[in-house]
Amino acid sequence: MYLVVLFAAIAAFLALRLYSVLGKRTGHEQQPLPRAADERVGVPPMPRTIDIPAEVRDAGPRTVEPGAEGGLRALIAADSSFDVAQFVEGGKSAYRMILEAFWKGDRDTLSWLVEDSVRDSFVAAIDAREAAGETLDNRLISIERAVIAEIAVEGRVARVTMRFDADIAAVTRDKDGNVIAGSLTDAVDTHDVWTFSRDLRSDDPNWKLSDTDEA
Repeated sequence: MYLVVLFAAIAAFLALRLYSVLGKRTGHEQQPLPRAADERVGVPPMPRTIDIPAEVRDAGPRTVEPGAEGGLRALIAADSSFDVAQFVEGGKSAYRMILEAFWKGDRDTLSWLVEDSVRDSFVAAIDAREAAGETLDNRLISIERAVIAEIAVEGRVARVTMRFDADIAAVTRDKDGNVIAGSLTDAVDTHDVWTFSRDLRSDDPNWKLSDTDEA
């Protein structure tokens, strides 16, 4: 008898707890969410009233101009290991190294970075500068833009032309160290067009500067 009363009390307590948690249905409860359109048979989908645009990712700066895309396909067909991003970064490094070697009159460094014809032009300018007792105190402040402008594959030789937009502080000093031209406080906008060449059948993976021009 006592067990029956005890069980009844427990049941009443549980019912009271359930009521306090769930509450009574009053007819004003939130209606269940509608099923997806593909789950509702015979019901046309409701029109969307808010369209959230897809996230647009920044593709970054263009490294190959449209006019060079055909040449790029030809180069990749001839050399599947060619990597655009790697080449552009290498071109920027070469741009800095070649300029600094020329400014310092470092003929040895120029010998393995540029083709013979370009080296001869650089060395002639260095010789003339040294004969006049002048030195260059130039500094490459920044490379604002480096892009592949043209690619050509002729036989076994590939040529890649790059455009460089850079800020350079240029100063020329006389034999006594006096500034005779330029300023280190005012950088000059420089626009160069350099062509790098490589024999695709050579074991040497390095590209050399084969032509220079101004944009």
